[in-house]
Amino acid sequence: MEELLKNFKVKRAAPEPSLVKGVWEYGSLEERLDHAENVLVGIGHEWHGGGESVGTVMEAYEALYQMIKDKDYFIVTTNTDALIFQSSLDSRRITAPCGNRTWRQCSKACTKDIWEPGEIPDDICPHCGAPLTGNTMDAEVYIEEGYLPQWKIYTGWLASTMNRPLLVLELGEGFKTPTVIRWPFEKTVKYNRKSFMYRVNETFAQLAEGIQERAVSVKENSTEWIRSNCPGTALRKFQ
Repeated sequence: MEELLKNFKVKRAAPEPSLVKGVWEYGSLEERLDHAENVLVGIGHEWHGGGESVGTVMEAYEALYQMIKDKDYFIVTTNTDALIFQSSLDSRRITAPCGNRTWRQCSKACTKDIWEPGEIPDDICPHCGAPLTGNTMDAEVYIEEGYLPQWKIYTGWLASTMNRPLLVLELGEGFKTPTVIRWPFEKTVKYNRKSFMYRVNETFAQLAEGIQERAVSVKENSTEWIRSNCPGTALRKFQ
């Protein structure tokens, strides 16, 4: 018997998902973040960086990174300015279904090729001679192959969060493309009974029927809200 027990190890079993408390059962953002297994983030128009706002937006991205860096997170952004990819956030955990204007495509969509910035110095399509344009929804024909690989990873990740404690942060998203973040996030919260959502928006903070008991509306600019709720880590300043 002694020989049999020599290499015996006690394996601590993970709790069944049905026994894990939901994020909504906690009372503060800090507690909900601490007990969430997954964090889903939506980034909308309030985070669009233009002119003097670039520094503020980059500081908000840094604050968001400090908040979720130790969590299993994924981010969906409808912005096309690509600033998020210059932040500390993991690009492997980001999908930008509306495109990225720093990526280039043929304005006539003669090819599905997509080029990195500076890869085609004269910004002319090497296949047909048409000018290149940003690989975004604003293109005459949007070549979606640019975002689809990351979108596939995201949908697989989202499926794995079902019935798990999930914190949802919808930050500054309005109604320009509600089918990307706003409506799908509402559906996620509705069906995941262990989730909780913060909808933070200076103008459009309304909550849909059916999720009010597991969501809160914050009528505030979402970049400022993230910066004010960031942990006490000193933030990198951006000019």
